Amino acid sequence: MTGFSMPILGLLALAALIVWSLEFWKYFSKPQIHLSSSHPTKGRMWKTLRYICFAAGIISWVLIGIALMGPQKRRTLTTEKIKAHDIFFIVDVSRSMLANDFEPNRLEAAKKKIIEFADLRPRDRIGLILFSEKVVTILPLTTDLEVVRQAVDDIAWGPLGSGTNIGDALGLAVVKASQNEGQKKFAVLLTDGVNNVGNIPPLMAANEAAKAGLRVYTIGIAGRDDAKLPEPGPNGTTQYISIPGGSIDLDTIKKISNITGAKSYVAKDANALRDILRDIDTAERTEIEVHSRIAYDDRYAFFLFFGIALFFLVEVSRRIVLREVN
Repeated sequence: MTGFSMPILGLLALAALIVWSLEFWKYFSKPQIHLSSSHPTKGRMWKTLRYICFAAGIISWVLIGIALMGPQKRRTLTTEKIKAHDIFFIVDVSRSMLANDFEPNRLEAAKKKIIEFADLRPRDRIGLILFSEKVVTILPLTTDLEVVRQAVDDIAWGPLGSGTNIGDALGLAVVKASQNEGQKKFAVLLTDGVNNVGNIPPLMAANEAAKAGLRVYTIGIAGRDDAKLPEPGPNGTTQYISIPGGSIDLDTIKKISNITGAKSYVAKDANALRDILRDIDTAERTEIEVHSRIAYDDRYAFFLFFGIALFFLVEVSRRIVLREVN
């Protein structure tokens, strides 16, 4: 036994013991005259039995009092294995992400798979960084899945200008990751372009990520070679044009992953993107042992049972053996 859950209830048992003791010694009873010289009150054995009954009664109330206070025994600290990380999604929102080789386009397909990934990791904190020419954090790290879903759903191309700024986007992720030293963390960079603007070269940012302990998984979004971009045509129609600027820089994104100790992938369609994110999920499920809570076992039943049983025996003895009349 290591403690009590309701020690204040011990006072209730103490009050009951006092009342019972006063009744036992008949402090509130009127004096009685016994005419028979053979009454048991005159015998030494009777007095001895009465003292034994009183002592047993005290013990019974002590046991009942202990039961009322809720005796508990503490178990060993319970532990559970959880898999927790800080995860940064770094998403390219340049115009080329509207290419139609994914259904309905690269960006929308990526958004859907990011949400599916987040649903797999409800314990993790997820942050969201977008880049095109400019770079912005649209979602600080959070475990609120509804907030994550809403932020991902709101991703759109256009506000961040034209161009592909991989280096600055990765540099921003490094800054965010460095604010939580010691936390398990990794980033997923999704892009379909070549770094062509910004202040930080992608490989320099990758080296800083490695120093910060941030593993960067890179995913090249590259479907068909003949992928087209939608563009407004005459009379409200939509026409499709070839993607300007050339194909994705697979060599650079592979080096980014290598430098940071992660893997690089190429997604040719939505199913491939789904499988890639599941592979990343599996690779990053590192177990961390966390102490959760102290568990207690209740121990009142033993004291309550024997306390009531002993009290019942005392009262029966008073009436049958001692022949007390109330």
